[in-house]
Amino acid sequence: MTPLSAPSSSAFPQPIKVIIWDLDDTFWRGTLSEGAVEALDANLQLVRDTAARGIVHTIVSKNDFAPAEAKLQELGIRDLFVFPQISWQPKGPIIKQLLEQMQLRAPNALFLDDNPINRAEAQFYNPELQVADPQELPQLAPLLRASGKPDPTFSRLEQYKLLERQQQARTQYDDNLEFLRDAQVRVTFQEGEAVRPDLDRLEELINRSNQLNFTKHRVTKAELEVGLRDETRRWGTVRVQDRFGDYGLVGVYCLNRAENRLEQLVFSCRILHLGVEQFTYAHLGFPRLEVSGEVATELNSTDKPSWITLQPASVTPERPPALATNQLRVLLKGGCDLGQLTPFLQAFALDVTEEFNFNNEHQIPVHLEHTLLLRAGREWPAAEQQRLAAALPFLGREAFDTNLWAGGYDVLVYSPLMDYTQDVYRERTTGLRVPFGAYQNLIAQDPAAQAARYAKRRFRGLDEDFLRQFAREFAYEGQLSAAEFRENLVWLRAQVPAQVPIFFLNGAEIEVPGSGEIGARQRHQLLNQTLSEFVSSAENCFVVNVRDFVQTPADVTNNLRHYHRQHYRTLAQRLAQAISQWHGQQLAHSSLADLKARAVSLMPGKLRGLFGK
Repeated sequence: MTPLSAPSSSAFPQPIKVIIWDLDDTFWRGTLSEGAVEALDANLQLVRDTAARGIVHTIVSKNDFAPAEAKLQELGIRDLFVFPQISWQPKGPIIKQLLEQMQLRAPNALFLDDNPINRAEAQFYNPELQVADPQELPQLAPLLRASGKPDPTFSRLEQYKLLERQQQARTQYDDNLEFLRDAQVRVTFQEGEAVRPDLDRLEELINRSNQLNFTKHRVTKAELEVGLRDETRRWGTVRVQDRFGDYGLVGVYCLNRAENRLEQLVFSCRILHLGVEQFTYAHLGFPRLEVSGEVATELNSTDKPSWITLQPASVTPERPPALATNQLRVLLKGGCDLGQLTPFLQAFALDVTEEFNFNNEHQIPVHLEHTLLLRAGREWPAAEQQRLAAALPFLGREAFDTNLWAGGYDVLVYSPLMDYTQDVYRERTTGLRVPFGAYQNLIAQDPAAQAARYAKRRFRGLDEDFLRQFAREFAYEGQLSAAEFRENLVWLRAQVPAQVPIFFLNGAEIEVPGSGEIGARQRHQLLNQTLSEFVSSAENCFVVNVRDFVQTPADVTNNLRHYHRQHYRTLAQRLAQAISQWHGQQLAHSSLADLKARAVSLMPGKLRGLFGK
């Protein structure tokens, strides 16, 4: 095969499953060992986008490992690479060994390197390898982004992380049998009706697997549906777990009962070298099997691997056992930016329910967490709630709804930053008070200019007529006083069951140039102090202090309440640590779930909204 210098406009010669990156003058601009290098945003984005479509990324680079890895971490991209090979060894043999470790074929790999000698050497050792100069990436990138299929949970990346851990562990054993016994391999077989929900996965395994497809009898989805209903056939699935993680559904078999002959025996290559194929064959009683074509494993009619344990089908292996039970239920209440905490918290043994601001029927964001709204929902007559919800477009019909009073949670995590931020308006005739806006007197604004600004944001109902009427009927009081804020915290603690801890998230105390929120830093300092004083004397209340790591304008985005992405992971870890201390035991943690959360957090905002929850 010749180098891939003029790629087809429609597709690669073979589907790309893994991209192998050189680093210097390929992934980034410059040579790391000679000084500073410049990140190439297009390459960073290409890795993120294609990882979300199931393409795996690795590295073969002539460099020192530690500084190269440090640079990748600095760029926030390290966790999207698996099996990195960073050394000064020749690249051709390394790529050959790497593909064997990853259990991938050379035709499904693309090697990117700016040096034509490296590309030629790579193809000499791996003749069917696809190669390209990084200068070709502008033409290749659209093809790569159209490859694969959506993988919003990064399941393929997680499986290769699992394989990487397994391979690293193997190197610590001189005896492969000793490694297998220590791997704690567990297999679950499911048959009958339990197979039917996995129809799509079965079809994918049968038609796409080659290395461990013993029968190679391809079927259409319609044929498979009919076959599953055939009582003369015994259909089953194979799921696998070991101490490195959960491989999921990795095998399918179909036994012709009358002939005692296997019509389907197919496995994913992710369980290669674990003995699962032989264990399954033995479990079925060594029926007749006509092997079609080449396969990576040779089966026999005598052995049953002793290092594998049969796990009952009643034990669902969808989640690691440590995370499947005894989860604390957490209600996370605050601004919608806290949604970035959720996937990181779910990497711990926490079952998280979110209650954030939302766009109401007038397309206006409504914050449900301000303590005045919480009290109004608890204390106002229902008729008054309904009247003001209908009269004020910035409230809306769901403004007083909350899960706080319904119970069903073990821990409350609450961000009071709307008390720090929003202004309060009092209805002149009733004295009822509602929060809205931020660091500005709505009534003092020019109604026409203010209505125009709201119209640009596509808010409905906040037109000039409404704003003039609002100014006649409501008086501006400014932000909640520190004394009333503390009074409302006391009230909140009394409303939440005493056995439920409340973890408060305080605010940053920095100046944010250009935010337009005059006095925000001083306001945060005042209410942070009030919150600390309250917590010091309140039962079962705690503060998670964001000031420990949000300390400069570079740590926030458009205002001091919105932090850069990496800080939400830190905040989630601090919160989990605080909950662990309260709980009296360390929360179980899944590094795979954390990896997924970090990968999703690196995606563009629109994709993150689709895939991150």
